[in-house]
Amino acid sequence: MNLPNKLSLLRIILIPVTMLFMLPISIYGWEPAGWNAFIAEHGMLIAAIVFIVASITDFLDGKIARKYNLITNLGKFLDSLADKMLVIAVLIALVAVGRISAWLLAIIVLREFMVTGIRLLASKEGVVMAAKMIGKIKTATQMIAIIYIMFEPTLYKAFGIEPSPAGGISIVGDILFGICVIMTIISGIDYLMNNLKYFKESD
Repeated sequence: MNLPNKLSLLRIILIPVTMLFMLPISIYGWEPAGWNAFIAEHGMLIAAIVFIVASITDFLDGKIARKYNLITNLGKFLDSLADKMLVIAVLIALVAVGRISAWLLAIIVLREFMVTGIRLLASKEGVVMAAKMIGKIKTATQMIAIIYIMFEPTLYKAFGIEPSPAGGISIVGDILFGICVIMTIISGIDYLMNNLKYFKESD
């Protein structure tokens, strides 16, 4: 396995690490008080740092693959899969802590299901689709919004103000997340319109 693919696998491995610091532990009533207190105080900041490291691997694997001609079908698959798994897992955690709407998460998840379905149809024709530029922009807006939202508790502490949904810090996060949802919809429509041929050929 080449280095870009190893970086994609590393991104997948970092997913549970990120979520470990985002969510308190509660297993059938067992809740480690000390750990959960630590998570409540510092967990989101640590999770944000791990998420940034994972996001950097997304930039590096593609750059290395192109520079050293290490582009493979496995790499195209792993890169796309790792991106989706990372983003969706963290968004689920943000829904769990009450920061984002489950409705908006549903839009993102349904878009990914649709794209995955199109990729499956294309694979039957021997085509392995790499990420398009609009898809990369969508992923970038998602990661920027997620990183900002994960840093919100730290920003509130830094400015010495109480967290509030109506506060400026949260409003900026809402705007960034709204942009990423809009880009998710636009990229999904673009993906669908440019690949209608696979639906016709599969009839």
